[in-house]
Amino acid sequence: MDMSLAGEKRFLKLTELEELRYDAYENSRLYKEKTKKWQDQHIRNKSFKVGDKVLLFNSRLRLFPGKLKSKWSGHFVISRTTLYGSFELEVGNNKFMVNGHCLKHYFCKDEVGLIECMRLDPLDPKPPFG
Repeated sequence: MDMSLAGEKRFLKLTELEELRYDAYENSRLYKEKTKKWQDQHIRNKSFKVGDKVLLFNSRLRLFPGKLKSKWSGHFVISRTTLYGSFELEVGNNKFMVNGHCLKHYFCKDEVGLIECMRLDPLDPKPPFG
């Protein structure tokens, strides 16, 4: 047994292992970059103005979760905006600040028109989806 030959083989195996580790690190970095690029393409910018009606996401709905209970509460009115994406919401006389990521637009109809009522008429022999 030659100790110098065994040591040289061991050194080659360690350098090969180091190269494999470096390749795995590089592949992981490339995968993360591609994933971030794909996720950033699917971000939708929300723009809110003062006076818009919005819904607020209720993230604390864990104590009594209902299957059909909505996690969106509201409707609130935006009273002030800041440069960094936070908004001041107003309900009656109460005002509070929230992050813009927790909001979505609230589109409502204050009155139900005659056409919507006619569609829901149970005596209509013709179904609305026919």
